[in-house]
Amino acid sequence: MTERLESREKVTGEALYAFEYPVEDVAYAAAVQAGIGRGEVRSVDTEAALRLPGVLTVLSCEDAPRLDGEPEGELALFQSRTVSYRGQFIAAVVAETLETAREAARLVQVDYASETPDVRLRDDHPGRYKPDKVNPVFPADTEQGDPQAAFRSSAVRVDVTYTTPAEHNNPMEPHATLADWSEDGTLTLYDSTQGSSTVQSTIARTFGLDRTRVRVVAPHVGGGFGSKGVPKPNVVLAAMAARAVGRPVKFAVPRQQMFATTGYRTPTIQHIKLGADVDGRLNAVLHDVVEQTSTVQEFAEQTATPTRVMYRAPNRRTSHRLVRLDVPTPSWMRAPGETPGMYALESAMDELAVAAGIDPIELRIRNDTDHEPDSGLPFSSRNLVACLREGADRFGWAGRAPSPGTRWEGRKRIGMGVAASTYPAYMSPNRATARAEPDGTFTVRIAAADIGTGARTALALIAAETLKADLGDVTVELGDSSFPKATVAGGSSGTASWGTAVVRACEALRERMNTAVPGGRGGSSPHTVNGAVPPEGLEASADTTAELKDREEYARHAFGAQFAEVEVDADTGEVRVRRMLGVFAAGRIINPTTARSQFIGGMTMGIGMALLEESVMDAEFGDHLNRDLAQYHVPVCADVRDVEAVWVEESDPHLNPMGSKGIGEIGIVGAAAAVGNAVHHATGIRVRGLPITPARLLPDL
Repeated sequence: MTERLESREKVTGEALYAFEYPVEDVAYAAAVQAGIGRGEVRSVDTEAALRLPGVLTVLSCEDAPRLDGEPEGELALFQSRTVSYRGQFIAAVVAETLETAREAARLVQVDYASETPDVRLRDDHPGRYKPDKVNPVFPADTEQGDPQAAFRSSAVRVDVTYTTPAEHNNPMEPHATLADWSEDGTLTLYDSTQGSSTVQSTIARTFGLDRTRVRVVAPHVGGGFGSKGVPKPNVVLAAMAARAVGRPVKFAVPRQQMFATTGYRTPTIQHIKLGADVDGRLNAVLHDVVEQTSTVQEFAEQTATPTRVMYRAPNRRTSHRLVRLDVPTPSWMRAPGETPGMYALESAMDELAVAAGIDPIELRIRNDTDHEPDSGLPFSSRNLVACLREGADRFGWAGRAPSPGTRWEGRKRIGMGVAASTYPAYMSPNRATARAEPDGTFTVRIAAADIGTGARTALALIAAETLKADLGDVTVELGDSSFPKATVAGGSSGTASWGTAVVRACEALRERMNTAVPGGRGGSSPHTVNGAVPPEGLEASADTTAELKDREEYARHAFGAQFAEVEVDADTGEVRVRRMLGVFAAGRIINPTTARSQFIGGMTMGIGMALLEESVMDAEFGDHLNRDLAQYHVPVCADVRDVEAVWVEESDPHLNPMGSKGIGEIGIVGAAAAVGNAVHHATGIRVRGLPITPARLLPDL
């Protein structure tokens, strides 16, 4: 058990976040948002704003600098008069103080040519289309056998539609950037990001700069949940404003503006058909998804992809269809695809268990498989059944009431639910350096990001183990694009990807330390033998690109099982989660302390998804109605009474040198379905649209 290495800096305030860096002569920016849902900017009147003392400049489509590079999608800030959605950044004020900038932004007057926006996702939208790819590795559609005919001939059938609403990430630290141009044209960005290397390359491309002319600094990040995986407009706005006034500029997106400009999870409409024999063994699985994207840039959530992984069935189909709407572009949110997709699949599996008269855990065990159903590849390891059985024993599943709606405690209805979890074990090429000093200490550098997950601590543990050194003698430096290039903190791939590079760099360093190395400054005699480190130190680097090209073909996934017990007030319809348990099989757990925190954090977000979170779209104005944490509700301590996460021992030699799988996202996968299934067990009422609120329950209670 190892505590976070940076915990003291965080609790004492020594850890600096993007907006806090003490740069001299700094100015502040405030954004102006579009007041219409679709149309064009006719004119921008900045006279009143510029008269305000302390205002330095106003940028808009009428006078903003042209971006010299290749800005994509939402990063093409102020380059057009087109308004693609309400809340889009269409102007920005730069001033001496934050208060002045915000007041001046209020004084900017914009005249529009307005059109009626199309903002409502529906299954029969005439603009539905098939994306070329859901993401670079997943096709939009898959099909095996004759799923429709197999479904029609099945003895037990479930044919249902589930919906999930738009959800917003809401990290504690808002999206914030401090931009500073040097006299030689080099841009330094102190940014709240999940990937400093990604911001570096994207902003260099956007401004037409060589990548080496951009440096991104982000050693501490106050959460992201996917929304900071790629640069958002705030980064471009800060850089553009700083160049315009010739001074460093800070810009932090206010919470209310984040709901339009920093990403969200798309709403989904999911039609699922499950066909099984009388014993509950699946012979047909069909999962068809409709979701939204924007007119600015295509984004397709890979919602049905977990259905390609989970259960054995000879006849299968998955599909994705998009609708271009006048809305902000959706983006990543914790476990994109798996989170909404497994909610629908695992809810449908619960309905199939009821229809077949089979225990929900037994149904899942009967449909387990040793190979990935769609690809046919063997799993590198798959311990779903172990998670289900371990969880059933720990949670007291044997005492569950056999029929829904039969257990009461006073005026409370009590129920238990279960759902499976899965998430891919991704791995990407990375680079790292490891350095030894004469005093016996070591420094590892990699441009990874610690977004609150404990990555810094995990990498230090990995380095110390590889170097056979004490943890206290190892320092990990990360969050700076000047360090060796690293992939984003996303896809639960950080520890596997960065850790492999760290292992290889540390192995190379150990080899140097234990081999005679010729060439001191005189260039002739050896200056290190058998562990001695010269005064100038020793350094070694690693790049895992070639290593990843030679991996054996396996389906690599983490699995788990979520258990929930709920109480439903029979008079008010209020749902409370009494207790929740997650059991996971995720390879070797590097640091149990931070791993448990990650699992529980994901499960807590799953409770929010099930019962609270919903971004409500106003169809007339084309904007989300609830744009702050007073109206967009997330779980608090009173909502999370008893949540526990454990894991089964799992050894998988086909992953990486550590034998680890990602854990940051699997905790949320299946959690909402477990809660929803528990609500059905408590009440006999099946709510197929999230969140499960009193308004949705009361009519049938």
